[in-house]
Amino acid sequence: MNRIMSITDKESTTPLEWAQAACDSIVARYSPEQLPPAGRWHYHQGIFLHGMLQVWSKGGNDAYYDYAKRYADGLVDDCGNLLFARDELDAIMPGLLLFPLEERSGDARYRQAANRLRGLFGSLNRTSEGAFWHKDKYPRQMWLDGLYMGGVFALEYAKRYENDGGMVDMVVKWERLMWKHMTDEKTGLLFHAWDEIRSFPWANPETGCSPELWGRSLGWYGMALADFLDCLPAEHPAAAQWRETLGRFVRALLPFQDETSGLWFQIVDKGDRADNWLETSCTSLFVYAIAKAAKHGCLAEAEIAAARRGYKGLIERLKHDERGIIVPDICIGTSAGEYDYYVARPVSENDLHGVGAFVLACAGMDELGMRGGEGRL
Repeated sequence: MNRIMSITDKESTTPLEWAQAACDSIVARYSPEQLPPAGRWHYHQGIFLHGMLQVWSKGGNDAYYDYAKRYADGLVDDCGNLLFARDELDAIMPGLLLFPLEERSGDARYRQAANRLRGLFGSLNRTSEGAFWHKDKYPRQMWLDGLYMGGVFALEYAKRYENDGGMVDMVVKWERLMWKHMTDEKTGLLFHAWDEIRSFPWANPETGCSPELWGRSLGWYGMALADFLDCLPAEHPAAAQWRETLGRFVRALLPFQDETSGLWFQIVDKGDRADNWLETSCTSLFVYAIAKAAKHGCLAEAEIAAARRGYKGLIERLKHDERGIIVPDICIGTSAGEYDYYVARPVSENDLHGVGAFVLACAGMDELGMRGGEGRL
């Protein structure tokens, strides 16, 4: 697992091998218990380990399964109890780890822990129309991030353990409310956040929306749509709706891809501003969403080329040290705000949600069969 891959290998390296190298690099730096923020049931660890388990499912390296299991076992006790924030959607996302752990091990603790997370949908606060608040400290607000943080778990749980369709209906309504309230008519993309009661300084007094199209929030939204389609039968009515929505979403993104690098900007639609900058985590999430959209038949061949350009741009950005590769240019965790707030956010290297996004992008490209230097499927 401690293979160190030189960036000179990029011309012949497959997406799955890059994903493995990114996983190995984090393993060389942290034990499962040390993954930051250490000791917390948190989406930073969740997105990285979810990506790692996707690599495990494709490549059969049991060391990846064991690493993710150690993280979960450090936080889930022998009765399936776990400590998690009960007032936010972010706490639900790591629950995606519980499904493959239970399936492989047969250990009932993981199902019990998943049941506790599922229970949050009955207790989290909601807007007047029934959409979930992102966190209690952001009253009556929807954030794009939340649809991925809670929605994918909800549909995966329903697919495995429930057959009444109630969870699917809940997620469909939630996503439609986001589309209704948060879509920017000019670009066809969605604003980062929406404040029903217009209480926060960034909220537009007429629409309630935050003012900017922030890359990673859009990435979470696109990835949610893509994963929803993996959870539903192709003939399900919601699947048809989400295929159309995902296709529209991707086509709205394409004009804003940087022609030179293949990446997208921190503020997606303002790449012409000198203080805006190219960001890797949103690019990774977009590559994943585009690759999955191709899988589900949402795109034309010419549109799929954007995933190839974004993927190759990410590979070009990679750095390395003695412990493995480094994913650079990752925006740290970010709230909603004005333009100046976003572009002034610190940039990190190997931040877990950035590495996790990169691993998932590689997994998506692996499904399309693309090798690192070929530029074709």
